[in-house]
Amino acid sequence: METHGRHSAQLPGHTVEGTDPQLYIQTYEPAADAGLRPVLLLHGFASSAKLNWADTGWLSALNSAGRRVITVDLPGHGGSAAPDDLDSYTPSRIRADILQLVSDRGVRPLHDGDTTTGLDVIGYSLGSRLAWEFGATQTELVHRLVLGGAGGLDPLAAFDLPAAQQYLADGTPIADASTAALLKMAQLLPSNNLFSLLSLIEAAKLEPFDPAEAVPKMPMLLIAGDKDERAATMGDLAALSSLSEQVLLPGRNHTNAVTSRAFKNAAIEFLAG
Repeated sequence: METHGRHSAQLPGHTVEGTDPQLYIQTYEPAADAGLRPVLLLHGFASSAKLNWADTGWLSALNSAGRRVITVDLPGHGGSAAPDDLDSYTPSRIRADILQLVSDRGVRPLHDGDTTTGLDVIGYSLGSRLAWEFGATQTELVHRLVLGGAGGLDPLAAFDLPAAQQYLADGTPIADASTAALLKMAQLLPSNNLFSLLSLIEAAKLEPFDPAEAVPKMPMLLIAGDKDERAATMGDLAALSSLSEQVLLPGRNHTNAVTSRAFKNAAIEFLAG
């Protein structure tokens, strides 16, 4: 599934082993191109490209900086399909689907001296986990990473899936505060497919996040609000890479850090390097 932003042309697609990713992807072209590689944006759990990036001003800020932008809705989110099979929601499958989609849109491997090759990636929350793993496995493609609201621990790993399913079935209160908060966040958007979001959590548990297992070798910027409890272990990620920088946003938490102008400016400046 795809739509294209201003000045975009229809691009051919292909499938790997006959499988259609069924992910909703959009491209946004700047009015004045800076001659730099495109930026891929990966949103957080229970969000979408529109909510995470368009409504918060990221698309306009990146386009104004001359950057072409590619956005993808994760499975069961936004405009993407909500498959019935659990495999479609595993982090490894999502990363493979994203690789296919950006390749179809003309993203080429990095080539020294050619600033239009490769890809920069910005992720937020769950999107940061995916960006970390994507960067670690696609070293020939990813130029720089910006990880927002990220930590060394995966909050989805501790999600009490049976308790959430029981709550949805009969209203039994959820004892675990983190599980209750994540489910409440998922329920805020009427368009969210709760079955699919729980499938994504179940699939993520099958592939636990272990940042030390594969560390991105490109420069990365780690950024979070200083009130963001979900990013309390961000320093653990930074310690794994000598190419990492950290920025804390005063007074911001996990919910509102993504709206920060300082966040956008820091990311745009970092990715221009």
